[in-house]
Amino acid sequence: MDKLVIHGKNPLSGTVDISGAKNAVLPMMTAALLTEGVTTIHKVPDLRDTRTMIRLLKIIGAGIEFIDGTIKIDSSTVNKLEAPYDLVKTMRASFYVMGPLLGRFGEVKVSLPGGCAWGPRPVDFHLMGMQKLGADVSLEQGYILAKGLKLKGTNICFDFPSVGATGNVVMAAVLAEGTTVIENAAREPDIVQLCEMLNMMGANITGLNTNTLTIEGVRELHSAEITVIPDRIETGTFLMAGAALGNITLNHAEPNHLQIVLDKLEECGARYKAEHEKIHIQKADEIKAVDITTEVYPGFPTDLQAQWIALMCAAKGQSIVTDTVYHDRFTHIPELNRLGAHISLHDNIATVAGDASLKGAQVMSTDIRASASLILGGLMAEGQTDVSRIYHIDRGYEKIEEKFRSIGADISRISE
Repeated sequence: MDKLVIHGKNPLSGTVDISGAKNAVLPMMTAALLTEGVTTIHKVPDLRDTRTMIRLLKIIGAGIEFIDGTIKIDSSTVNKLEAPYDLVKTMRASFYVMGPLLGRFGEVKVSLPGGCAWGPRPVDFHLMGMQKLGADVSLEQGYILAKGLKLKGTNICFDFPSVGATGNVVMAAVLAEGTTVIENAAREPDIVQLCEMLNMMGANITGLNTNTLTIEGVRELHSAEITVIPDRIETGTFLMAGAALGNITLNHAEPNHLQIVLDKLEECGARYKAEHEKIHIQKADEIKAVDITTEVYPGFPTDLQAQWIALMCAAKGQSIVTDTVYHDRFTHIPELNRLGAHISLHDNIATVAGDASLKGAQVMSTDIRASASLILGGLMAEGQTDVSRIYHIDRGYEKIEEKFRSIGADISRISE
């Protein structure tokens, strides 16, 4: 098993190329299942999650070619309408095959994601949407079975703007008969790009960038070619590293997707300049404590909450970080405290004392974004920090240690 070894306090400078967005490309890859043609997607990040999705698409029967960041998906050979447990348990995004397979073939069998139950969990939003479209949905031995040869447009209102459910229902609805209206739909750039891709394939979706999507069903779709948007969470992670440690430039970044994060960084003392597909970030002379509350897009992303807490460890004064999206997403706090941070947690509210003199230590990753926060903590800490279980970060960040090393970080990957 690999670990990252970091020697902190190195100033950062230089340029980083931001990869394509993981949370955009995964549903885009499954959208290719809606047509028999060959779909081409450029700037696909080489991640554990994209590799897992490739394995799943191959199991379903699709032909895959993945070379130098470009993937070609031939769905004319799809012959197995099932997403097995051993893949879905490792990546919840595997659930994205439900909508396109149901929409195109009229049936699908998908394992419940790991940890989910048939009760009031986010997966229910996906299932409710399929049922509203006319599918018969049942649970058998841990698998969701959905059948509906003639899906019909309908009105769907989500209690919460779930990104996954919005994407899945949109993909099921594009080939349904009639009009589907999704209210309280997710507005994330990843969903906007999915809808743009579907429209390029011949779908008729309006209301992009709003919380109400209208889908006029069409008879069939055709293949398309598209380039993945920049990963705003990777962008935010490097922005926070720059605010703490240097003067760096991020290429292939989209400032408009991160305006609230840029505003907060400016508030804490960092200086930035946004250009077309480029952001310059300059270290704060003194990091000021700034409170944040995570919200659905366009609010502060929950996927940057852990990284913000790491940054606030070095801030002057106390800050409050509240996560309203995932109330239990704070497993990074005990690990940051091992580095010398002073963070307390009550329910979904973290209090960061700030002014911490971080010292290197052995820490352990628990999820993708927690891993990123520990890397930031290690970069800011004096001495050596070992971050173990980094297979988590490989799910969502492409060659992160190489990118940090290219801007001056002392970071290396070692096999234990």
